[in-house]
Amino acid sequence: MSVATDPVLPRRSFPSVALWRARPTAGRILRGGRLSDAGRLPRYLLLAFAGLGAIWGPITGYLMTAPPVYDSAMSLILPGSGASSSVNLANIGQASTHANSAFASSAISPTETYKRLLTADRVLRDAAARVGLSDRDFGRPKVKLVDQTAFIHVQMTAADAAAVQRRLQALLEAFMEEIDRLRSDEQDARETGGLDAIRDYRDSVARTRADIDALRAETGLHSAEQFERLVDEADGLAQRIAVLQAELQMAQSTVAGMEARLGTGADGAALILRLNGDQTYRALMQTMAEAASVLSDAEARYGPRHPEVEAAAATHRDAGRKVAARAEDLTGSPIVPERTEADGRGALLTDLVRQEAARAGLAAQLATLREQHEGETARLKRLAPLATRLDDLQRDLDVAEAVFASAIARSQSQRTDVYASYPLVQVLEDPTMPDRPSSPNLKLSLAVGIAASLMLGLALALGWLRRAIITGLTRGAGERRDPA
Repeated sequence: MSVATDPVLPRRSFPSVALWRARPTAGRILRGGRLSDAGRLPRYLLLAFAGLGAIWGPITGYLMTAPPVYDSAMSLILPGSGASSSVNLANIGQASTHANSAFASSAISPTETYKRLLTADRVLRDAAARVGLSDRDFGRPKVKLVDQTAFIHVQMTAADAAAVQRRLQALLEAFMEEIDRLRSDEQDARETGGLDAIRDYRDSVARTRADIDALRAETGLHSAEQFERLVDEADGLAQRIAVLQAELQMAQSTVAGMEARLGTGADGAALILRLNGDQTYRALMQTMAEAASVLSDAEARYGPRHPEVEAAAATHRDAGRKVAARAEDLTGSPIVPERTEADGRGALLTDLVRQEAARAGLAAQLATLREQHEGETARLKRLAPLATRLDDLQRDLDVAEAVFASAIARSQSQRTDVYASYPLVQVLEDPTMPDRPSSPNLKLSLAVGIAASLMLGLALALGWLRRAIITGLTRGAGERRDPA
């Protein structure tokens, strides 16, 4: 009985079996295999799938789980021009201020200052309080300075589009308010620093004015111009005295000449005119003249003891006594002066009395003016040094008031220069309202994933070809060493 046996078939090698039986060694890992070795393919596929999973797994998770984030941005600009002002004060002086450009100094950058201020804790706390958030929930802005410009770009992120715009708007308001506060503090500090100097100037003005008031009360002078007017008045008074003295001398000469021609003095002429102007006296003189005429006729016809002569003589004597008595009553003297009606001497006597009265008036006026001039001269001698002192004090007062007013004007004008240390900042672009979230970014994620996948494929391709590359490099190096 024969046993049937299966024919022995030759073994065939399958790639899958060779794949799992091949055990890579260290040299194989470093040098790689042949390009036609399909046994390497499963390992490369495994690395490819693992790498793609490592790349797209996080990207997919990020796109599916990351919350949306919105960005809002604004732009600020700092104008770089300076400012200057000048104020002219009539009769006082000039006050001027000048502020250089904020970018004139290379040691200080206002954009850097404002960048630090935008991220300052007190500004962020103020902005957070405006929107009702805590400091941690509010977040911190991203501030970017544009090189070679005066632009400041500010950006903030949040989970809501309207919320991020409100936060950035609150940050802008808090920033502007903080700048205004810093400017006010600077102005107050400058004003406080100048108050001491202004107080000293004011005290100097008050002291000088008090000295002037005391000197005015003592002397009666109110200004140096008043003293000059007094000097002019004294000079004018001296000129008037000289003129009056000449007029008095002329009047005295006139009176002396008339007295010599009339043979009587001015007093006698006045008495004659007074008596001759009295009606009673003139009547008595007429009676005495008539009695004298009767007496003369009687003496011519009769002897001295004739009764008619004696009667006429008695009448004449009685009339003479009455005339003497009347003259004594009028003039205080019993002497009977001459009559002036007949020869026209009355006009001359009247002129003499008038000239004497004018001379007496001139003499009295001259005496008064001389006394006044002596008093004024003595007063001017006493007031001369005091007037000089008053002029010096008035000049000091003018200088002190000018300095005081200039200091006040300068202090007030400096208040208008509010952009000296903190320059003007303007909003070039208001906080934007984002229309789409900035994160997660699908396009960027896909671009990163694709780029990573391409780099993974390139790495695997280089790994597959590394043996051929290494062989080509070593062969070329050997040929260069052995040119034969």
